[in-house]
Amino acid sequence: MPETDPMRTTLGEPAVDPDEISDAKPELNKTVFFGSAGVVVAFTLFTLLLPETAGSAIGSVVSWISDYFGWWYFALAAGLIAFVLFVCLSRFGKVRLGPEESRPEYSLFTWTAMLFAAGIGADLMFYSVAEPVSQYLTPPTGEGGTVAAAEQAVNWTLFHYGLSGWAMYAVMGMALGYFSFRHGLPLSIRSALYPIFGKRVHGRLGDGIDLAAVLGTIFGIATSLGISIALLNAGLNVLFDIPEGRAAQVGLVVVAVMLGTISAVSGVDKGIRRLSELNVLLSLVLMLYVLFSDDTAFLLNSLVNNLGDYLVHLPGMSFDTMPYSTAENPDVGVWKNLWTLFFWAWWVAWSPFVGLFLARISRGRTIRQFLVGVMMIPFGFILLWVSIFGNSALGRIRGGDAEFGEMTNADYAQGFYAFLDNYPGAIALVALATLTGFLYYVTSADSGALVMGNFTSRLPHPMADCSIPVRIFWSAAIGALTLALMFLGGDDWLTTLTNATIIMGLPFSIVLALVAVGLYRSLRLESYKTDSVRYALPAAISSARLAGAAEGGVRPSLSQRLRRSVTYPTARDTERFIATVATPVLEEVAAELSSHGLTSTVTETKAVRGVAGVQIHTELEDAPAFVYKVAPQPCPAPTFAVGRVTGEVYFRTEVHLAEGTQGYDVNGYSREQLMGDVLDQYERHLSYLHLVQQEQLPAEEEVAAVSAAEQPDRS
Repeated sequence: MPETDPMRTTLGEPAVDPDEISDAKPELNKTVFFGSAGVVVAFTLFTLLLPETAGSAIGSVVSWISDYFGWWYFALAAGLIAFVLFVCLSRFGKVRLGPEESRPEYSLFTWTAMLFAAGIGADLMFYSVAEPVSQYLTPPTGEGGTVAAAEQAVNWTLFHYGLSGWAMYAVMGMALGYFSFRHGLPLSIRSALYPIFGKRVHGRLGDGIDLAAVLGTIFGIATSLGISIALLNAGLNVLFDIPEGRAAQVGLVVVAVMLGTISAVSGVDKGIRRLSELNVLLSLVLMLYVLFSDDTAFLLNSLVNNLGDYLVHLPGMSFDTMPYSTAENPDVGVWKNLWTLFFWAWWVAWSPFVGLFLARISRGRTIRQFLVGVMMIPFGFILLWVSIFGNSALGRIRGGDAEFGEMTNADYAQGFYAFLDNYPGAIALVALATLTGFLYYVTSADSGALVMGNFTSRLPHPMADCSIPVRIFWSAAIGALTLALMFLGGDDWLTTLTNATIIMGLPFSIVLALVAVGLYRSLRLESYKTDSVRYALPAAISSARLAGAAEGGVRPSLSQRLRRSVTYPTARDTERFIATVATPVLEEVAAELSSHGLTSTVTETKAVRGVAGVQIHTELEDAPAFVYKVAPQPCPAPTFAVGRVTGEVYFRTEVHLAEGTQGYDVNGYSREQLMGDVLDQYERHLSYLHLVQQEQLPAEEEVAAVSAAEQPDRS
């Protein structure tokens, strides 16, 4: 990958073309790797060797966070929903996650299916029954076991699994995709913070940012794997009478580490992808079976009611920190830690992991397409799943099965399988659920190790992955940390996982907020590219240049213009145009700019079907460089051009600027025409820089400058 100045790329340097990436190998980021590995190993040993001391310390820290930073988690979740809505509806929504010429790599159906898969996991199975039952029997406020509690119980679950969390994923995925695919920056968290901290992100500050991301992510993954272990252990107990306890849990972790290692060594990424697709199908079968085996009419009515309640109460719930209720009843504070604060911290911890996945599958889509898909598609499935499973469980309790409610509230994993045991073909359902949970478990462990390895490595390009030994290490580290947290908690292991996630998620929650700020700043600066058109040369002059004044200042005749419009250049024609017109023009412009003290170079770009393009790159000190590239673009020959095209394709010679193609073809331009276009674009770039400088001008200096400009000349 060619080296670039990150400041310039953030403000508009050309994005890295995936076809031009090098074969460079990933390198270990020693500071981030050894720093995060040291913390994980130290924490693991501390919890295993001194469990009582560790448990007391974790509890104290969580109480402190709840008292002084509980409000922050609420404000962050609500603020990111507002941010996502603003970006989606604004002009920023038209910006692509990649160069302007990029298009989605996946069809709409495939992309939708992958977003759909991102919305489900073993933890959703775990909580879809457990949380509605818990909120129904022991709500944060009010009396449990009532109709009001039943209606609110599923709403709490949707709140914790709904749009608030997906806004966190969307912001992270949008930032990673924007800075990596549009501006060619490394696929790391620090890249998104360059608009705020500048070059400092390449030093210790950047390492600290990535370190916070790694620690938050690994504890979030460990929490999910701990829940998966408990769910699988309960399922194996039902199916094969395998006792629930430490031996089985250790065995499950060992299996996950082994499978993750095999995947890392053999590179069975396609196999894991197929397993993920199978997960979706199995989950659909399970959900539809419950829907049509239960009271279908009741469940569909409840679904509509739940959606309405959620949309109506979302704003109020998002800001409800329950200060008076907590002061009057300490149990409310305990509930808030166990549920809302835990879920927000958990979403924060998983945001780099899921954001990376979302960014990778969304290259070429506009920000608006990305946000609508990420916010709507996974939540649509979650709404169906939680409403069907949750209301089915509540209907069973209200129908008289109080024992089921008490057991579920005491042991969430056993409660899920007890719920399935009430349906025909219970053993087959339990087997299906256990298999689905196991597949989620394995894919999470494998991809978790991959993401951790990528965050602790320096990758040569955004689509590269870390080395196999690094992936193996993180696979083992995740397994060891999961066991340490579960052993530390004993019978109350879920509270331990909850507390650890709240603690480790706090530092990265601040980073996530800064990511949103940095993304907004960069999008606003890029919008000045569009605004700069207003400051370009007068329309008549620009139009004349683009239309192309011929030599001597005479406009081309009608026949000359039509000849160009019905000509479909071959590869040889395009190569001749670039060699005899484009290259000399750019070299002349570069020589003139260099004579004025600007470093301007002309280079050949990578050949497309044997035809190379040409590019001028002009340094402008600390400002973004001016880039003008003439790039050949093979296109299918139109049917109406039969007889005028040699072969099945013809070549457009498109102009590319920093943000990508400008969508117009200059093949056939005369020397004067192309010279005029280059100068037009250069002057437009200078207008863009003028707008950027105005934005960065302190308010008082700007006012003084305006006032001075308005004063009459008294000289």
